Amino acid sequence: MTYIVNDQCIKCKLMDCVEVCPVDCFYEGENMLVIHPDECIDCGVCEPECPVEAIKPDTEPGLEQWLELNAEYAEKWPNITLKRDPPADSKEFEGMEGKFEKYFSPNPGEGDL
Repeated sequence: MTYIVNDQCIKCKLMDCVEVCPVDCFYEGENMLVIHPDECIDCGVCEPECPVEAIKPDTEPGLEQWLELNAEYAEKWPNITLKRDPPADSKEFEGMEGKFEKYFSPNPGEGDL
């Protein structure tokens, strides 16, 4: 088992999770985070830290696409271990449906500067 980040993170990008991760397995895209499934130790401390419930165990049904996306982009995006402020308009996107189709960006984020 590993944890994944789903589309609820897109455009919200709240970074409470990165501070608690003991193995620094979060990677930053332009408008979301992902978890590297091979680095995650399944401790689960990140899941309750996400206020938009974007972090889920990969054992929940229907998350296969998110496991693939997390694995793919964790290899392409920079590692992030430091919490930064979320986007100024993040509240507008909380709970919105269909964010992946509308807003997903394959571009990398800044990572730890």
